[in-house]
Amino acid sequence: RDRGCSGGGQRRGGVAKSKSRRKKGAAAVSVEPHRHEGVFIYRGAEDALVTLNMVPGLSVYGERRVTVTENGVKLEYRTWNPFRSKLAAAILGGVDQIHIKPKSKVLYLGAASGTTVSHVSDIIGPDGLVYAVEFSHRAGRDLVNVAKKRTNIIPVLEDARHPLKYRMLIGMVDVIFADVAQPDQSRIVALNAHTFLRNGGHFLISIKANCIDSTASAEAVFASEVKKLQQENLKPQEQLTLEPYERDHAVVVGVYRPLPKSK
Repeated sequence: RDRGCSGGGQRRGGVAKSKSRRKKGAAAVSVEPHRHEGVFIYRGAEDALVTLNMVPGLSVYGERRVTVTENGVKLEYRTWNPFRSKLAAAILGGVDQIHIKPKSKVLYLGAASGTTVSHVSDIIGPDGLVYAVEFSHRAGRDLVNVAKKRTNIIPVLEDARHPLKYRMLIGMVDVIFADVAQPDQSRIVALNAHTFLRNGGHFLISIKANCIDSTASAEAVFASEVKKLQQENLKPQEQLTLEPYERDHAVVVGVYRPLPKSK
């Protein structure tokens, strides 16, 4: 899925900044918290979305690592490329809520080789858990290798269409993130939500329009998927296209079986 683009959140004026950075050293760079807890913005020669590396010293997919000293403590962050991650693209696109935060329990459907999963692992930290479901054995091998170093990732090499096959491996979760790119992906998300998502939990689903219906317009496909989700007690609250990072993709964010508002 990589389009060969490096660095997503690039800003103007990079050249001048890099010169000053060489002069001043570490003083010219800083990391500030993003409004989504557990996500950060690196300010340097090029601004970038980053997460705090749970396994300092190791990259997962060749991403750049940056070290910043805060209060005498060295912290290592990993850059998060929105051209390789739908979740990063949604965050940079201004999504209102991702619901994935420190200590969250996340079910990730369509984990592939673990690129985005590794950043989710950084966000949720050692007290969180991400159950990463992937059916392809080749991608699954890479995913297992990522999980060996990251104790909060539980790889599940199964078909997300059959959640009962892995129900013994997974507890109830707070959030489902789905990037399965299948024609029946709304049904796949619903089956997993009914099995694992707590009432009042949240879902994020990445919809690739031409995977579902290549003859209809992207807007019509998104609207039809939202309707399917509503029929399954999945209440969409937000929809966002992933331009300019992905064409004809949208992320839909919502709540499952919303809890009654206390009076």
